[in-house]
Amino acid sequence: MKPLFILLIVFTITVFVIKFLTHHYNLPLAGRIAMCVMLIFTAIGHFAFTKGMEMMIPDFIPFKTEVVYLTGLMEIILGIGLLFPSTRVYSAWILIIFFMLILPANIKAAIENIDIQKASFDGPGLSYLWFRIPMQILLIIWVYISTIRI
Repeated sequence: MKPLFILLIVFTITVFVIKFLTHHYNLPLAGRIAMCVMLIFTAIGHFAFTKGMEMMIPDFIPFKTEVVYLTGLMEIILGIGLLFPSTRVYSAWILIIFFMLILPANIKAAIENIDIQKASFDGPGLSYLWFRIPMQILLIIWVYISTIRI
């Protein structure tokens, strides 16, 4: 829920800052900036809540700690990549694939009631998916519209 709030709040603020500075609305740029900030925020979770994030990764995947750190680093790099014309489309397509690939980890976390902040099994459970799946779809559409479709 926090990442969604960050995405929407940063987007709203950025829309008005860009309008104030340039006298024009630039919704795609505001969307990319908001996505970048949100990705940096979520990446911090990979380093702050590593153990809980490891619990989300399917058992057959080795080197869970490294995977958590690598995906956090990817979120930062790809988020920043959205801001540069030469890398934004590549970053967007990789992010879209990334958002699809992490959905099974979120499903696992919901099924097993994983609370990533506490690294425990007393999380929100399956009800979390009613929020998470639409949010994943929103993130994919957001990246596509603000970066690829423009």
